[in-house]
Amino acid sequence: MAELATIARPYAEALFKTLQAKSTEALGWLDVLAAFANDAQMRALASNPTVTHAQVAKVLLGACGVQVPQEGVNLVDVLAENGRLSVLPEIASQFRALANKATGLAEGVVYTAFELDAAALTELSASLEKRFARRLSLTQVLDKDLIGGIRVVVGDEVLDTSIKARLEQMQVTLTA
Repeated sequence: MAELATIARPYAEALFKTLQAKSTEALGWLDVLAAFANDAQMRALASNPTVTHAQVAKVLLGACGVQVPQEGVNLVDVLAENGRLSVLPEIASQFRALANKATGLAEGVVYTAFELDAAALTELSASLEKRFARRLSLTQVLDKDLIGGIRVVVGDEVLDTSIKARLEQMQVTLTA
């Protein structure tokens, strides 16, 4: 996927420079466009040689069901014209990373064996923000294999205090 990332980077950076003040709003419509561009039927339509690039862009913008500003329309037009609509999800991902970096926010995933209530997740978020030294936007994912404890992934950093990880460490120690 390095190729997609390389292709998407200039588009994401240009869009972010243009919409920096409206980056929060842009994340909404950009994610919707990316989801529709990633749809199998949309990809088939985009690769159909009998359909013009303008028609593909018009269908995508019409199907998404959200109000897209002129900057977004221009982006879709350029991507459709260059046959790069498949890069739109990666552009959205890189745009989100740029917006998060600008606001000092990092996205993280908390893997838990059991569902945490809102209060526990808020308390956990506060302690993890101190641990990772940045503001976090956490998403919870259930993973029954953990048995207990949590596993937190923020960027390329991992904090694993799960029972599964401790058992694996004990196994390595005992077999060494």
